[in-house]
Amino acid sequence: MDDQGRGPGPRPQGTEGSAETGAVDPLPYEGVWRFTAPAVDASVPQARHAVRDLLLRQGVPVADDVLQGLLLIVSELVTNVVRHAALLSPVLAVEVAVGAEWIRVSVEDNHPYRPTALETDHGRTGGRGLLLVREITLEAGGACDVEHTAGGGKVVWVALPLKPARF
Repeated sequence: MDDQGRGPGPRPQGTEGSAETGAVDPLPYEGVWRFTAPAVDASVPQARHAVRDLLLRQGVPVADDVLQGLLLIVSELVTNVVRHAALLSPVLAVEVAVGAEWIRVSVEDNHPYRPTALETDHGRTGGRGLLLVREITLEAGGACDVEHTAGGGKVVWVALPLKPARF
């Protein structure tokens, strides 16, 4: 995977500032990172390991159950690109944005079609990845969506709180 370091993406609101403005400085683990990889099977575990290693290296205080769910989500989203978008998108991008209390992971490809979460069909052996992503996201108290890119592709993103949701 190509680690391009801290990306130019948006910063969480209220995390930039200085003593003169009275704004809060970012925490040491906050930032945005972007990785690219070919849309091939080997990229699925590589993306998962890259996200895990990044979070550990940055010292992100993510709860273990949130981390495990997040890594499963990364695997599902990258697998979807490999299986369904590789022909039109030979390269995918994974972006990780970490704020003071949340983490957002997005997977981008150049395929124009928006994925849909299929209805559960117990007779099928596949096609439930996005349902799983949504269930993990909702259980953690997060949000997920799909957005079109300016280049005609799409970004599937998930934002989760660093601490698990309490019901």
